[in-house]
Amino acid sequence: MRIHRLSQWLYRYGAVLTIGAVIAFFSIVNEHFFTYGNLTDILKSISIVTFLALGVTFSLVVDGFDVSVGSTASLATIAAASMLVLHRQELLVALLVPLLCGVAVGLLNAFLAVKLRLPDLLATLAVMYVVNGIHLTYAKGYSIYEGMPAEGRQLGIFIPSFKMIGQGEWLGIPIPVLLMLALVALSHVFLEHTTFGRRMYMVGGNPEAANLFGIPVARYRVFAYVVSGLLASVGGIVLASRIGMGQVSAGAPLLMDAVAAAYIGYALFGEKRPSVIGTLLGSILIGVLLNGLTMMNVPYYAQDMIKGGILTVALAFSFLRKEPGH
Repeated sequence: MRIHRLSQWLYRYGAVLTIGAVIAFFSIVNEHFFTYGNLTDILKSISIVTFLALGVTFSLVVDGFDVSVGSTASLATIAAASMLVLHRQELLVALLVPLLCGVAVGLLNAFLAVKLRLPDLLATLAVMYVVNGIHLTYAKGYSIYEGMPAEGRQLGIFIPSFKMIGQGEWLGIPIPVLLMLALVALSHVFLEHTTFGRRMYMVGGNPEAANLFGIPVARYRVFAYVVSGLLASVGGIVLASRIGMGQVSAGAPLLMDAVAAAYIGYALFGEKRPSVIGTLLGSILIGVLLNGLTMMNVPYYAQDMIKGGILTVALAFSFLRKEPGH
């Protein structure tokens, strides 16, 4: 009986236990790890991944899967930089254009996956390549930055109000962290405590039953993909603000971390359902791993192996249940 209870407890809280164990390990081996400054740096570093992971989470809620979030973030980064540097626009336009790009990508995903009924993974994979090609073609394969070759054209700058989004602080807390926490809280309340959010879970859990209840399944799935595109665009805006340029394909390396964070959230507490809080904890686990391994001077090319191994342990605790009778 005790063994059964222990296995049930590990099933529910194994991923959380893994996160705690990793934090404890790095705190022991490096005295500078568990400090306010370093923990703030970790939260700042995971903010962009969390925005993308939240987008993946919304698609998972309706039983979809959006792998175009990395390319969408890259497109938003290029769009924001283009508005500021090439077209010399102010803050409103520099924010609105990339957000509209995210909406457009979400609608394209929805058209392929919902209207044409292509498998979600294949539909969003195709969109990923299309969006990647669009922003590379627009930028001609080059990053957009202040002082870039202009060929006689007068260029703009990354205005201070835009830089504040990714580089500023409020009450000593980085603005990207505040924005991340605000969107996490808003997403959690929306999905868990509103009728619309609960219906999204119903659509993802049993679309036939949702149809019988009169829920417009297609509309909810379209909404999920549009939100995913919007959140990925927010990540792209923050990224452009942080690095001070529109870097081509900047969002591509963030895709797998975002997917991993969303699936860790999927596994937390043994519920086997997408979870906003779980996604945040998944992002924190990834950020802690990268930060701790870097502080231990582990080569970057070896970090993925260690990260993959620990993620496997975290997921295995929650997904592998003992068969009855064993």
